[in-house]
Amino acid sequence: MRRLRSQLSLTIMMTVLFTIAVISLLSNIIINREFEIYKAEQQKKKADNIVANFTQQYDCITKEWNIEFIHGMGMFALYDGYIIKVYDKSGEIVWDAQNHDMAMCAQIMHEITERMIERRPDISGEFVSHDYTITVNGREIGSMVVSYFGPFFFSESDFHFLDTLNVVLIVIGVISLFLSLIIGSLLAARIARPIRKTVYIAKRISEGNYSIRFEGKTKLKELDELAAAINCLTEGLAEQENLRKRLTVDVAHELRTPLTTLASHLEAMIEGVWEPSVDRLQSCYEEISRLSGLVSDLERLAKTESDNLILNKSDVDLMVIAHSCYDRYEIEAKKKNISLVIAGSSTIVHADKDRLSQVMENLLSNAIKYTPEYGHIRIEVRDAEESSIIMIEDDGIGIPEQELSLVFERFYRTDKSRNRKTGGAGIGLAIVKSIVTAHGGTVQAESSAEQGSRFTVTLPK
Repeated sequence: MRRLRSQLSLTIMMTVLFTIAVISLLSNIIINREFEIYKAEQQKKKADNIVANFTQQYDCITKEWNIEFIHGMGMFALYDGYIIKVYDKSGEIVWDAQNHDMAMCAQIMHEITERMIERRPDISGEFVSHDYTITVNGREIGSMVVSYFGPFFFSESDFHFLDTLNVVLIVIGVISLFLSLIIGSLLAARIARPIRKTVYIAKRISEGNYSIRFEGKTKLKELDELAAAINCLTEGLAEQENLRKRLTVDVAHELRTPLTTLASHLEAMIEGVWEPSVDRLQSCYEEISRLSGLVSDLERLAKTESDNLILNKSDVDLMVIAHSCYDRYEIEAKKKNISLVIAGSSTIVHADKDRLSQVMENLLSNAIKYTPEYGHIRIEVRDAEESSIIMIEDDGIGIPEQELSLVFERFYRTDKSRNRKTGGAGIGLAIVKSIVTAHGGTVQAESSAEQGSRFTVTLPK
């Protein structure tokens, strides 16, 4: 398999090579075509100029031609490939290049014909004659026949010019190709370098190194976005790894406390240190119940997070659910002298009533547990255009801002001592998030330490 750098370099080189070849071919065709048109026009102009110059050699007073000068101009034109015949008014030959030097005319015609047939066989040209009437002051004084290779012909200098032009185009192509190789290689290296670095980082991540990061900028938007995505992935995996480790510790802690208590009580009774009284057996039963409760919490969480979770949806008024929860927790709030109020208006959503009741109970239960005596808790239900909103706000112990992203994780507790008097195992909010997510909604936590918390649940109608 080719490397990215080699593939990019080859692609750029082939693209440049194809582009140069097309440009060179089109340039050659266009330049040759325009040059042919130019030469054909120049030959016609040259013939017209020859006729004009010959006309000036007629003396209107003596009615005679300047033969000596005509001879000089005729021979000069012959060397350029123009064969001239001049007739007077009566049709008598004044000067004829072929009569003057038949061998020279034949040689020039042969050289031009051979040159054009050899170099440009596609035009199928030949010597053609063009008749001109010579007039002075509006009076006809004679005529001229100018013969030259048509539709055009190139001299050796013209062919040399075209050959040089083709060489220049080839040299430009070679230089451009060479430069494209250099630029393509540099560009490919610039693109491949961060990709190789990304591959290296991905390999290290797969090996469990979550501290590695993609440093610096590539100055290419897509590659910078790729680097940012890799960094986000690494941070996410690192966070998940920390959560996994903490989950193991938390589960061990939750299991160790009741198991240790149960083991010590049973050991004491087995060794005869304690009598197996009703109170002590009741204490053992409570520890077993605590373990059963933890297992039940985990089962509920697994069920709510399952892809096969079945929601029995119907049209539900969230205000009715709020009042139902209020009634169930009013006495518990009064025991702590907590002010519990409901505000807002009715709003209907298509959802599972029992699951939403569980969501509101978990949030309200947490609010009561973490709100001190004489605190305040507010339940508000709002009706928006495309969603329904439940908000539960308290002025309890709050959550540190740096831990807000963790409150919906399994076994998370703001109480680091994990005292069971202040709450359960830390699974309630994880269940809340799973149920809300299953309904296509979102749940957000806003809080700061010692200033209370606000949990907002948004459900699509």
